[in-house]
Amino acid sequence: MPAPQYKRILLKLSGEVLMGGQDYGIDPGFVAEMAKEVKAAKETGLEICLVIGGGNIFRGMAGAAQGMDRAQADYMGMLATVMNALAMQSALEQIGVPTRVQSAIEMDKVCEPVIRRRAERHLEKGRVVIFAAGVGAPYFTTDSGAALRAAEMKCDALLKGTSVDGVYDSDPKTNADAKRFDTVTYDRVLADNLKVMDASAVALCRDNDIPIVVFSIRDEGNLARVLGGAGVQTIVKQ
Repeated sequence: MPAPQYKRILLKLSGEVLMGGQDYGIDPGFVAEMAKEVKAAKETGLEICLVIGGGNIFRGMAGAAQGMDRAQADYMGMLATVMNALAMQSALEQIGVPTRVQSAIEMDKVCEPVIRRRAERHLEKGRVVIFAAGVGAPYFTTDSGAALRAAEMKCDALLKGTSVDGVYDSDPKTNADAKRFDTVTYDRVLADNLKVMDASAVALCRDNDIPIVVFSIRDEGNLARVLGGAGVQTIVKQ
C-alpha cells in the first residue's frame, strides 16, 4: 500500500454501508470486510477515528417525517449509531485491532463517554476510536458529529465513505451526464447545495481547514487506494 498522505484521519461511514447486500440492519460479513480495510490503513501508521451513521437501523429525519417528535426520533437514531459502533468494534477486535467506543450519550455499561484527552491517548497508543451518538443532541446529523470530532481531534482529513465515488454537479443516479469533480471548494459545495454533507458539517470543516475526501467505500480496497492518493475520489478544500 502506498504511504498515506495523512497522520490522523476521521473516517465517516454511512449506516447504510453496513447493510451490505441486505435491505436493513447489519451484515456481519460486510462489517468484517470493512474492519479489514480499516486494519490495513492503520498498519501504515495512521491514527484512525471512526464515525458511523445509523440509517441502516433508524433515521431520525425519516421518523419525524412519519409524525414522530423530531427530538425523540433523533435520539433513537443516535442509539442506532451506538449499535453500529459496537458491531464495528467487535469486528475490529476479532482481527487484532484494539478499539474503543466513545458515546456522546453516556452509557457506561457498554462504552466510554466522549472525553477528548482520553481519545487522544487511545490514538497515541495505537487504538482505533469510534465516536457514537453524534453530538449528543437532536437536530444534528452524524455528518455534523463527524466534522466536530475531526476538529476536536485535530484530524488531517475527514474521509467520507459512501456508495458514490465522489461529488457530482447533479445526482449521478438520475442524470447520466452528471460530472464528477476531482476537487471542489467548500463554498461551491454550500452555494450549489451539492449534498456532500449537511451544510453545518461542511462549514465546520471549512472554518477549521479540514479537507473532506469523498469516495466509494463499497469498492474493495478503495480506502487503501484513496489514502495512497490513487483511488477515485473528490477532495473538498479551500
